[in-house]
Amino acid sequence: MVSDLAAEPVEDTSDDQEPFDEDATQRYLAELDTGVWDVIDGHHLEATYEFDDFRDALEFTYAVGELAEDEWHHPDLSLTWGEVGVELFTHEIDGLRKADFVMAAKMDEIYADHEL
Repeated sequence: MVSDLAAEPVEDTSDDQEPFDEDATQRYLAELDTGVWDVIDGHHLEATYEFDDFRDALEFTYAVGELAEDEWHHPDLSLTWGEVGVELFTHEIDGLRKADFVMAAKMDEIYADHEL
């Protein structure tokens, strides 16, 4: 089941906002359903999505790229045979905000749709 966050808009983060503290980070992390996401050093989200082959991983990468362009929130992606790695944070504040967790949920939704 995909998080309800996937239905929310990715809101812009202004330069004057502070990154989430540990409590807020853990609260939003708990809302992600897939269990693929980890918070690294309180700074960014990381996930690895697994696929049966290179083509499926490539198609997922393309779909995430389209999402990133639509939402203007761009993760770092790495593509290898059968895996796509994602690193996600808000560059303007060098940390995590709600937009990152919404994007993560939207990526989970793309992955869930792919698995059907």
